[in-house]
Amino acid sequence: MAGRDDNSPAGQHPSGHRVLFEFTQLGQQMRVAAIDEATGTEVVVITPLTATRFQMQSLALGKLRRKLGVEEPPPPPGPKPAKYA
Repeated sequence: MAGRDDNSPAGQHPSGHRVLFEFTQLGQQMRVAAIDEATGTEVVVITPLTATRFQMQSLALGKLRRKLGVEEPPPPPGPKPAKYA
């Protein structure tokens, strides 16, 4: 099954390029390919079948962003570590 999910934030690259996803079940695992439409760059991740489609796409998109050198937004700040006396 290949395609793009417009409801998912994983459907478009921050640079405005469309990202195509291909899902192939391999036994108890899912092979997810993410392809940047503009450059033809492809990455593949293997996920468990128990992962949601959003989780699979997010993982593949993160790997594609790293490969293309796109900087990910920093994680939100968490609580500061406690000081011990």
